[in-house]
Amino acid sequence: MEPKSLQQAILYFADPVNCREYLVARRWPDGVECPRCGSKNVLFLDKYNRWECREKHDAKQFTLKTGTIFEDSPIGLDKWLAALWMVCNCKNGVSSWEMHRSLKVTQKSAWFMNHRIRYALQNGSVLKLGGECEVDESFIGGKARNMHMDVRKRRITATGPRDKTAVFGVLERAKDDGTHSKVRTKVIADRKKKTLQAEVKAHVQAGAALYSDALLSYDGLESEYAHQVVDHAVEYVRDRVHTNGLENFWSLFKRGINGTYVSVEPFHLFRYLDEQEFRFNYRGTRKNPITDADRFDLAVRHAVGKRLTYSTLTGKGPERQEHPF
Repeated sequence: MEPKSLQQAILYFADPVNCREYLVARRWPDGVECPRCGSKNVLFLDKYNRWECREKHDAKQFTLKTGTIFEDSPIGLDKWLAALWMVCNCKNGVSSWEMHRSLKVTQKSAWFMNHRIRYALQNGSVLKLGGECEVDESFIGGKARNMHMDVRKRRITATGPRDKTAVFGVLERAKDDGTHSKVRTKVIADRKKKTLQAEVKAHVQAGAALYSDALLSYDGLESEYAHQVVDHAVEYVRDRVHTNGLENFWSLFKRGINGTYVSVEPFHLFRYLDEQEFRFNYRGTRKNPITDADRFDLAVRHAVGKRLTYSTLTGKGPERQEHPF
C-alpha cells in the first residue's frame, strides 16, 4: 500500500522495488519509454536496476533518475523521496541542516537537494487569474536587531526597505465551485508604477475585481479592472475590499524564512517563493481535501523534465527564467 504519512514513506521507499514501481507508475503510466528517443522497445536490466533501449543511438541505458531533478545524484532515491515528502508537507519548510541530520547526508548535499526540489515545485502557467484578486507587495530581509555587528554594518546601509528585497504577489480568491484561493509571486526590482502595473496586467484578466492598498503605484488600473483600494491608515477591511488573504501568505512565507531558513540570499529568494507557493496552492479544504500523499504525488510528477546543476545554482552556469509564463 502506498504511503500516507512521512513514517510510512520512509519505510516504503527503503525498498528499491517500491521506489521503482511508484515512480514508473507516475512517469510512464502507459509503459516505460526511453527518455532520449521515446521508444518503448526497452529491456529492464534487473542486476543493474536500469533499462536499456534497443534502438540505435548513444547512451542507450537509463535509470529512474534520468531526465529528472535526481539526475547524476549519487544519493539514493530512498533519501531523495523522503526529502521531497518533507519539503512538500512541512508547513514552514525544512532547512538544509535539518535534512542533513535527518537523512545523514552532508549539509552541502542537503542544500543542493533542497534547491533542486524547489525547482521541481516551480509551476508556471500561461493562464491569468480572474474573479476577485488581491495584489500586494512586501519586503524580505533580515532584522537588524538579530544580526551580529559586523553583518549589520555590511547589510544595513539605510533605514526602511532600502536593503531588503521587494516581492510581489497576486491572490485569486476562493470561488463558489469549492476551489480555494491560489497565489502567484515574483521577486521585483522596485515598487514603481511601471513595474507593479506590468505585473498586474501580466497575471490578472482584464475586467477582474482588483483589490489593493493605497500605494500610488496602483493608480490608473481602473481603466482595465474593477479596482478598489483599502487605505491601511484608516481601515483594513471594507466589505470585500481588503488584501488580508495575501497578507496571510506573506505571513506564512516570512515565518518560514525567519524561523526555518534564517538567512536567504536575495538571488535565491525566488526559489523559496516557489516552494511556499506550491504548498499554499495545493493545500486542502473541506470541500476539496488534498492529503500529504496527494501533494507528494503531484511533486513527483513535477520532478520529471527538470534539471538544475550545481554550476547553475551557484551562478557559474546558465540560469533558468524565474517564471516561464
